[in-house]
Amino acid sequence: MFDYFESEDTVDSIDSMQNSGGLYLPDAAECMRCGLCVSQCPTYHLFQTYEESPRGRVRTLDKILLNDPAIDADELTHLNNCLQCLACETVCPSQVAYGRLFDQAQARLSEGLKLSILARLAFTVIEIKNLRRALLPLIRVYIRTGLQSLIRRSDLLGRLNLATADYLAIVPELTKLEAFYPTQLPCQGKVGLFTGCLTEHFDRDNLNAAITLLNGIGYDVIVPSEQTCCGAIHQHNGQQAKALLFADQNQLVFNGLEVDAVVFTATGCGAMLGEYAQDDQAGLLFQSRLFDINDFLLQHWPEQQVMKPADLTVAVHEPCSQRNVLKNQAAIYGLLAKIPGLSVQPLPDNHLCCGSAGSYMLTHPDYANRLKALKLDSIAKAKPDVVVSANFGCALHLNAGLSEASVKVVHPLMLLANQLALSQQ
Repeated sequence: MFDYFESEDTVDSIDSMQNSGGLYLPDAAECMRCGLCVSQCPTYHLFQTYEESPRGRVRTLDKILLNDPAIDADELTHLNNCLQCLACETVCPSQVAYGRLFDQAQARLSEGLKLSILARLAFTVIEIKNLRRALLPLIRVYIRTGLQSLIRRSDLLGRLNLATADYLAIVPELTKLEAFYPTQLPCQGKVGLFTGCLTEHFDRDNLNAAITLLNGIGYDVIVPSEQTCCGAIHQHNGQQAKALLFADQNQLVFNGLEVDAVVFTATGCGAMLGEYAQDDQAGLLFQSRLFDINDFLLQHWPEQQVMKPADLTVAVHEPCSQRNVLKNQAAIYGLLAKIPGLSVQPLPDNHLCCGSAGSYMLTHPDYANRLKALKLDSIAKAKPDVVVSANFGCALHLNAGLSEASVKVVHPLMLLANQLALSQQ
């Protein structure tokens, strides 16, 4: 994921860096050699080489952070191929904090390096909400006219490394969410809804489903317009200073609300929100009220709530951010059990990343597509009527590989909201 930086001088710049020290990573001799991390690693699954395993990457992190000899171009490439799915971290008996160390290495390697033009543009669009909204009508025109087909037939997108981004493009919703959605039932409380930087316009159906469900169990929903990006893209690509600004802004906004909880619908955002510092009163307050919406709904689901049956076979895709960071995938199964008639099963090989991995599907499309193919094969073998995933990026990535006649990947909130709405008619 270091592709965000200009390539010509990257390795030379890394060679000249001095280590700040002060971090502990297990020495190679301390590895228990149990093999658990290797068996969970998606890139090792693809390449079957030591360099593409967590063990190999930990040795490279050791060089970056603990003043060993500078890393070479091959080591940087193998490190860069990591999806940061953290499957290795969850099974490590030595409890190596791989994700935290990887982020610190990102920050270390980014010092003094120049961002590529596309990276500067991407970060700017994420950072400036008004610029993002100004671009939305242009995206709609691009997709809904013949312009997209025309440009796809040219080689322009390939030369700009935008072919994958174009393939994933979806028509955005132009309108903004309302600031307040009151429940029509006896009010049980209020929640603040975190929408992040993209989901308000590119994942509106899921946000509407979240509001329907929260209102349907008696909660008012507040959507503060001052909220901003969670900071995950910046955090995991060496831009920690900007990520901290996002964290401060979101804490300020949501801590100022008189709500019982702050809920998020995208597990990738939630994983980042959960990493916000807790070393002051603001951080402690924010974390004490932060909930994955699936957890919140399950905890507050009314016993008397009746859902209309659905005769469907559902396969649950467990995103890495949910399975390895939030570790609350059980809430999905608990919620889906509220719908009579569903046959629910985990998607085979849930431990293996689908290849989405935040920006990875854009920076490493070939590897991401190979992992997607494995996941699509699992879907084909499971033969479900629908696949659910609580991560917007995973659903977008997988749906791009499914034909219109195939099963689709949707957020579990969509199934619940549909059956809730039907039960209230």
